[in-house]
Amino acid sequence: MAGSAHATPPVLAVPGAHPKLYNHDLAPTAPEGRTWGVFSIFAMWMSDVHSVGGYTFAASLFFLGLTGWEVLAAMVVGIGIVNVLMNLIGGPSLKYGTPFPVVARMSFGVMGANLAAVLRGIVGIVWYGVQTYFASKAVQVLILTFWPAAQAYTAGSFAGLSPLGWFSFLFMWLFQLLIFLNGMETIRRFIDFCGPVVYVVMFALALWILAQTGTSSLSLQLAPAAEGGTAWHIANAAMLIVAYFAALLLNFGDFARFARDRRAMTVGNFLGLPVNFIVFAIITVIVTAGTVQVFGTAIMDPVEIVERIGNPWVVALGSITFIVATMGINIVANFVSPAYDIANLYPEKIDFRLGGLITSILSVLVCPWIFVSSPQAITAFVSVFGAILGPMFGIMVADYYLVKRQRVVLEDLYSMDPNGSLYYQGGWNRRALIALAAAGAVSIGLSVAGAAGAIHNGGDWGWLVGAVLGALFQVLLMRGAPLAPALRAPA
Repeated sequence: MAGSAHATPPVLAVPGAHPKLYNHDLAPTAPEGRTWGVFSIFAMWMSDVHSVGGYTFAASLFFLGLTGWEVLAAMVVGIGIVNVLMNLIGGPSLKYGTPFPVVARMSFGVMGANLAAVLRGIVGIVWYGVQTYFASKAVQVLILTFWPAAQAYTAGSFAGLSPLGWFSFLFMWLFQLLIFLNGMETIRRFIDFCGPVVYVVMFALALWILAQTGTSSLSLQLAPAAEGGTAWHIANAAMLIVAYFAALLLNFGDFARFARDRRAMTVGNFLGLPVNFIVFAIITVIVTAGTVQVFGTAIMDPVEIVERIGNPWVVALGSITFIVATMGINIVANFVSPAYDIANLYPEKIDFRLGGLITSILSVLVCPWIFVSSPQAITAFVSVFGAILGPMFGIMVADYYLVKRQRVVLEDLYSMDPNGSLYYQGGWNRRALIALAAAGAVSIGLSVAGAAGAIHNGGDWGWLVGAVLGALFQVLLMRGAPLAPALRAPA
């Protein structure tokens, strides 16, 4: 099938595909459409990791009562686990060329996958708005640096934002949208640029800090030593790193479907996750710990560090760099998935571009500036949805590798035939829904108990416990399910 406008990759036509389940963007990627090599996968992860949010998250691990070396140890363990899990969730998309909501049909049914898509889509939409707002703050800093008179437009408020705040937010919102709506090939080229460019500024910051402090900052402990064994707290920090990647641990297939082959995916993942994350972590450790000696306090926002240096051109370079970085993570983690997820709800009328437009509009209606002003709201949102995403991951991986043993009838992913292997009961796999509800209840309960202080560090382990239970329940419940004739022999 020929590609459509806006550099949409070519896809495979699926005979007999039902219009409620199939459009050009949800169809399997054709071999000639698999253009993502090792560097593109690597750059995708650089775009995801090299963000203000990623930096702040890594810096926050210092406040668990660990030294710089212990934070690095936690990062090595955590990102190693993430790398293995990403290769697992990317497997079915790499093999069949299908995005996350279509892969979800394998375990939840051709209609039940809509539930998985909606849950993942909500997370993406909220964080898309939040990241856009964070980037708009850098735009505002840039405007005020070179046009001080704009300070007059920071007075007053409409729906929680000043006139300058609205201008900065809508500028970022529109700028991102123009790039995103040009399709996945434009997105690939953009993230090929985003990740590397951030390294330039981060390396410069690290070298500047090292010139001021040397390597002594790596031994600093920015918070009182935590009670209990060091190994236990390193393990908790490692689980936080796994949870940080929870969203992409579901929809990495949205990108893996474009990988040229397994080597491109696995080598790109290795370079982009363990290697890249650890290098970025070392830079974060050096810079965050060094700010204590240079500025007298630990600064977790790299834009603030650049501002404190005082040179307006340095501020401009830093602000522009982190605007680009935020756009990069918004593409990878928060835009592509909801665009596909929304398209999956009504493929006859909604394609990837329209799904992306709907995502952008909903991200404004969320009013992310109000959302981030309440730490309790953020904590509750992350806890609840993180605890649901874990079981979904476990169910999908266990179902594909252990129940179906990597054998799926491609045509059945797009079929409403009651005799199809993925139709289940009216298009819904009730056994998978039971597994999701049961595992989700436990993981949500653990996260809530951790947030309330009833179980120490309970929330850190919510994602992992949910994933393991989801996998276990899915395997046990599917034991009694009849296997479609087409799946009884290797495909």
